[in-house]
Amino acid sequence: MAGTSAGIVAGLTAAAVGTVGLLAYQASATVPAGLAGRPSSTSSPALAATKAPRDTKHPTALPGGSGTGERVVYSVDDDRVWLVAENGKVRRTFKVTPGSVDPLPGSYAVMSRSRAVTGTDGIPVEHVVRFTSVDDVVIGFSAAVDPSAADPDTTVKTGGIRERRADGNEMWKFATIGVRVVVIR
Repeated sequence: MAGTSAGIVAGLTAAAVGTVGLLAYQASATVPAGLAGRPSSTSSPALAATKAPRDTKHPTALPGGSGTGERVVYSVDDDRVWLVAENGKVRRTFKVTPGSVDPLPGSYAVMSRSRAVTGTDGIPVEHVVRFTSVDDVVIGFSAAVDPSAADPDTTVKTGGIRERRADGNEMWKFATIGVRVVVIR
């Protein structure tokens, strides 16, 4: 009887491991590009090679080639962010001040958030939305609680992309864990 019970347990364990493996494979095949916080190898190589097309008559218009669906689009060349709804409509666009380290063009996902912390430059920030890292420097959006209160430490590498507080509030509401962040030139 003990041998039969052990055989049943072994069979059930093997079936469970097989099922988990199948589910893991299916999940990995459907996971959004960049969910691991690095640009995916299939993320639009054209974004990395050239600047996304712009509407010269409307410089704040969402650049072409920035993807589809709900996403945050960040242009490292224009220092501008667009919050794009699922239907493709821009909910908000605003200028930002980048840190000293830029993210690489590609598709990422919001991987962590903090309501309030002190930035690597020593400035208290709020509504921190992180999406990747470059050479151990964490990259994310944040708003200085009081930008005039202290001079930033310019001797450290920073990945904080600074927004005005009102823009930071909107980013905080929009960019929850897993929301896609598309970085373009």
